[in-house]
Amino acid sequence: MLAVAYAVDLFVTSGDVPRGTVVAGVEVGGMSQSAAEDKLRSELEPRMTQPVQYRAGEVEGEFDPGEAGLRLNWTETLAEAGDQPLNPVTRISSFFTDRDIDPVTDTERNQLENALVGMQDTTDREPVEGGIEFEGATPKAIEPEDGQELNVERAEGIVVRNWADGRRLDLPVNATPVSISKDDVETMLKDVAEPAVSGPVLVRGEGADGTLEPEEIAAGLSFEPEDGKLTPKIDHKAMIAGVEDDLSDTIKEGRDAEIVFEGGRPTVKPHEDGNTIKWDKTFEPLMDVLQQTDRRELQAEYEEEPAEVTTEEAEGLGVKEVIGEFSTGDFASDSGVNIRRVAEQVNGTIIKPGDTFSLNQHTGPRTAAQGYIEAGIIEDGAPGKAVGGGISQFATTLYNASYFAGMTDAGHQEHSYYISRYPEGREATVYQTADGASVIDLAFTNELPNGVAIQTEWTPSSITIKLWGTKKYDVQSRTGDRTNVTPPETKRGPRGDDCSPSEGAPGFTVTDTRVLRDVESGATREEARTVRYNPQPKIVCGGRDR
Repeated sequence: MLAVAYAVDLFVTSGDVPRGTVVAGVEVGGMSQSAAEDKLRSELEPRMTQPVQYRAGEVEGEFDPGEAGLRLNWTETLAEAGDQPLNPVTRISSFFTDRDIDPVTDTERNQLENALVGMQDTTDREPVEGGIEFEGATPKAIEPEDGQELNVERAEGIVVRNWADGRRLDLPVNATPVSISKDDVETMLKDVAEPAVSGPVLVRGEGADGTLEPEEIAAGLSFEPEDGKLTPKIDHKAMIAGVEDDLSDTIKEGRDAEIVFEGGRPTVKPHEDGNTIKWDKTFEPLMDVLQQTDRRELQAEYEEEPAEVTTEEAEGLGVKEVIGEFSTGDFASDSGVNIRRVAEQVNGTIIKPGDTFSLNQHTGPRTAAQGYIEAGIIEDGAPGKAVGGGISQFATTLYNASYFAGMTDAGHQEHSYYISRYPEGREATVYQTADGASVIDLAFTNELPNGVAIQTEWTPSSITIKLWGTKKYDVQSRTGDRTNVTPPETKRGPRGDDCSPSEGAPGFTVTDTRVLRDVESGATREEARTVRYNPQPKIVCGGRDR
C-alpha cells in the first residue's frame, strides 16, 4: 500500500514545484511551473517598484531597486527549486516542512555598486573624537563616538540575495574607531579643564598687574587629539588680549630716529628705545599655573627693544642736500586725495646705504581702510575707477626723483600706454590686488656711500618729491626719437552714460639714456632703457565703429 501511495504521489506531482518550496516568503510548493511563476509575479512584482528598506549600523534608509539595477529572473528562480525529490523520506517530510529558496536576481553590477557607493553619503559617519569645550567658563566633556563605513563588497551580496524578501536589510559596516578614550576625556576634564577656570590668574608687571578672568582663560584654552591623547593647547594671542590693556602702561613703544623736514630742511628727530613684554616667556609656565587652585600668578618678563635707526646713525647718514628732485601735476581731485595719502606715508623715509626701498611694501595695502578712495585709472586703454587710483602718478614722480639722485633701479614697469604728462620712457606704474598683494611695484636701491631721506611736498595741483643725501652724481636724461609708430584702432565703448569717448594715441618705441657723471672723479657712464608703448584705442560712444 505504501509503495502504491508513493507511486501515485510521484505520478501526480511530476513536473510540479517541490512541496514546501517558499520563494521570498511566497509559498509555491506543489504548484505547476506556470502557476508558480504567475503567483510569484503577482505577489513579488509590486515589491520591485517599492523602496528597499535597510539598516547600516545605526543608520536607516532606503533605496530604489530599479535605480540599483535589480530585477528578478523568474525562470531561473523556479529552476533553483529543482524537481520533485525521489527519496520517500524527503517526500513525506515535505508535507510538514518548508524549504526557502532565494530568488535569482539579474543585476547590473555597475549600477548596484554606484548605488551602494552613493548610499555611503548617508551610512558613513566620521568618528567624533572626545574632547572638552567651554560654555562661558564652564568646561563640558565631548563624548567620543566611533564612526562607521559601509562595507560595499559584503553589502552587495546581501542586497542581491535578499532585496525581494520585503524585509528590511541589515547591511554590514566597518567601525572607524576614535583615538581618544572616554577615560582620557574625563581625566583631562578633572585634572586640567576644571582647575584652569577655578579662578583668575594674576600677571604681575612692572608697576601694574593684569588679571586673566576664568572666561578669558576658557577662550584661550583648547584640547586637541595628538598621538592618541587629548592634549591641552594655549592660544597666546587670546591670553595676551586678556591682560594687554591692564599692562599697557608698563610698556614703552620704541621709535626709530626720523628725518623730518622743518623750514624746508632735514632735521633728525631722536630715537627712543622701547621696553616690551616677552609674552612667550611670560606665559611659558601658564599651563602649570592653570592646574593649580592656589598661587595662580605669573611674572611678566620684559626686554628692551632698541631702535633700528638711532639718533647717531641718522645724524651720520649724510643727509644734507637735495640729490634728486621731480614734480608732476595736472591730476584730478580724487586722484589728489590718494596722492596726498601716499605722500604722507612715504615722507621722511630713510634709506640706508645698501637698502632697497619698495613702494608697495612700504605702504602696504592701499585700501579704503588705509584712507584711499576710488579714483580714475586706465584699464585696457579706457578710463575706469578703482580704490587707490592716481598712485601711478606718485610712482612716476618718485621714480624720476630716484633716477636723478643716482639710485639703482631695483624693478619698475612703465604704463602699457603712453600718458602725455609723463616723460617718454621715464615713468612708472604700480598695482596691487584688492587684498593688497603686490603685482607691479616700484623699487630702487641706495648704492651710494651715504644715506638718503625722501621728502614729499603735496599741493592740490602738484606733487614734488626730493631725495636728500650727499650728492655723488650729476645726472642727465637723453630721450631718443619715437620709432615703430603704430596707429590706434577704434573700439566702441560701453552703452549708456558709462561711456567716455577718447581720441586714443599711437603706440611707439622709445629709448631713454641716463648719463651719470661722478662729481668727484668726473667719470661718466650711461644706462639705456628701451620701452614699447601700445597704441591706445580710440573709444567711440553710440553708433557704429568706424
